[in-house]
Amino acid sequence: MRPPLRGDAAIDTRGRVSGTAIAPGYTARMRFPLLLMLAYLLGSLSGSLILGRLRGIDIRALGSGNAGGTNALRTQGWRFALGVVLIDVGKGVLAALLALHLADRSLAMPPFAQALAAGYAATLGHVFPRYFGFRGGKGGATLAGVVGALLPLALTPLFALWLLVLGATGYVGLSTVTAGLALPLAAWLAPPGEHLAFAIFGTAAGLLVLWAHRGNLRRLRAGTESRFDRARILGRRRQRIRS
Repeated sequence: MRPPLRGDAAIDTRGRVSGTAIAPGYTARMRFPLLLMLAYLLGSLSGSLILGRLRGIDIRALGSGNAGGTNALRTQGWRFALGVVLIDVGKGVLAALLALHLADRSLAMPPFAQALAAGYAATLGHVFPRYFGFRGGKGGATLAGVVGALLPLALTPLFALWLLVLGATGYVGLSTVTAGLALPLAAWLAPPGEHLAFAIFGTAAGLLVLWAHRGNLRRLRAGTESRFDRARILGRRRQRIRS
């Protein structure tokens, strides 16, 4: 049975189709996969690698070899790192909000869940960037952008947890892993009916962050992980109290 046609299509007496024919619903069915692809490609625009090319460097050849904000700060200074963070956070915000606005409302999957999926796709793009040989950053900044766009109430406690761990230990990677693993707990702040969707997103995102920081955790266990001593405010204060 021939699907109904729309657009400028016409059927002649022999049953041949001329003009432009589009089966109803085809474009709508493709919208969500296309949003995911767009979010992934947007996530592949790595801030440190783009700004590094403008400066004539590859950040992955310097410092820890990671294309993230922490390595950018250590090797290029705070101005460069600030630009990196703004790009990486911004693409998470943009991917999530675009998906929320352009969501396919004919699906059983609500727009909020579609936006979460797009945000996760953008984070995957950051970790495995299409344009840079699939070697990118670790996803923390992009995830922060996604959460800030879709569930801003959760951003404050997660950022507070990140700061607490950083102030106590001085380890940025450990702080990011801790905040990432706590992400599913923020599901109770999600809109009514969206708790499960955010819990699934938070679990998947936390596991991705954990995997991306596996090298940091190995170095931490071996005692060779780099530490930001200037950020370890709570740890230094505790040492002074003991002495």
